[in-house]
Amino acid sequence: MVHVTDKMSSKLVKDLSCPVCHDIFKEPVKIPLLNDPPRNLVLKNLCEAFLLQREQRASAGSESLCSLHSEKLRLFCLDHQQPVCLICRDSKAHNNHRFRPIDEAAQDHRGKLQITLKPLQEKLKLFEEVKGNLIKQQNTLRSRPNTQRERQIKEQFKKLHQFLQEEEEARITALSEEEEQKSRMMKLKIEALSREIAALSDTIRATEDELRAEDVSFLRNYKVTVERVQQRRLPYDPQLGSGALIDMPCDSGSQHYPDHILSEDLTSVRLGERQKLPVNPERFKIHHCVLSSEGFNSGTHSWDAEVESDQHWALGVAQDSVQRKGQILTGYWEICLLNGKYTAASPPLLDKALSVKNKLQRIRVHLDFDRGKLSFYDLDTNTHIHTFKHTFTDRMFPYIGNHNKLPLKILPVSVSVTELIECLCVRDIRTMSVGLSET
Repeated sequence: MVHVTDKMSSKLVKDLSCPVCHDIFKEPVKIPLLNDPPRNLVLKNLCEAFLLQREQRASAGSESLCSLHSEKLRLFCLDHQQPVCLICRDSKAHNNHRFRPIDEAAQDHRGKLQITLKPLQEKLKLFEEVKGNLIKQQNTLRSRPNTQRERQIKEQFKKLHQFLQEEEEARITALSEEEEQKSRMMKLKIEALSREIAALSDTIRATEDELRAEDVSFLRNYKVTVERVQQRRLPYDPQLGSGALIDMPCDSGSQHYPDHILSEDLTSVRLGERQKLPVNPERFKIHHCVLSSEGFNSGTHSWDAEVESDQHWALGVAQDSVQRKGQILTGYWEICLLNGKYTAASPPLLDKALSVKNKLQRIRVHLDFDRGKLSFYDLDTNTHIHTFKHTFTDRMFPYIGNHNKLPLKILPVSVSVTELIECLCVRDIRTMSVGLSET
């Protein structure tokens, strides 16, 4: 860009002007008296640069002139906070106002603006520092220590997966071994009974033959026949025996018992249609109840249950020797909902009405075997419901009674993955195992 000073302006205007029209050249040409004279590009570019420079100077000059009086702005009105010319100073609009020279006012206001700007600069610096720290933290997230932590997590879960796989294999193996063991036991019992049946059948058949013989022959063989019959008389009656049912926590399939249906995870029971199942000593014949797979004969134990129904249900413990084939007259301790009332029952003692303000939905059962206490708590209000006191001697089993199609659930224990990794111990929260009433 060509820079033109005031001193050389008039001479440059003369040099760049047309001697005919006295205007700055626009398309300067050489005139060798040709029909199409060539353009003088050097002179053309010089003229365009001069015009641009003059326009810029004119624009800058207009900014420093008063818009009212076209005079140069030399003062700054402190009252109106604006530049003014000398005529503005003496005008009525600025009567008794305070003024400063433009350069002094500009210097003072620059200082004030710098002071105002300083907090923003400091704020910007703080933001940049925070941003820098975030960038460092971001880089740290991708650093080697976190890669090592990721590897540790993968190794921990690998151990957990391995443990779970081994636990699964162990349970399946235990189930197969239990099935095989009980199958062999039942086979031996069946074979023994078959031998007894065969021997008894032979004795009965031979005796019946003697009964049909002629009198003389019958009397001759009577003594031998009687001795043979007496020898076959067994001193005991055949018993079905217990232990035929598979331990249900080893089986995750849906188990359907007469009147009741257990969930697939064996944590809830609801009333269903009556079904025909083989007679078994573990099953209850009359009562709609189910026992857990695990019993306790010492220590303290707690479990939580969720009740959805407003009808008849019961929750508590029962001893291992409780009557299962008839009316249960003793051997269990429970709280129940019956006819819209909450009751504590432990036959042969009289039932006790419970003072419960809110509907029971989640209940904690706490058994202190050694101290002989069985307590119930409302988990939703964290209040005590009732406590039984009894000297427990028999093995005690968690006990559930449900007369509704809505399930009564045993709630899972809250166990974190970290705890599983640290102890590599999985507690089976499935508690339903033993059969209910039989047909």
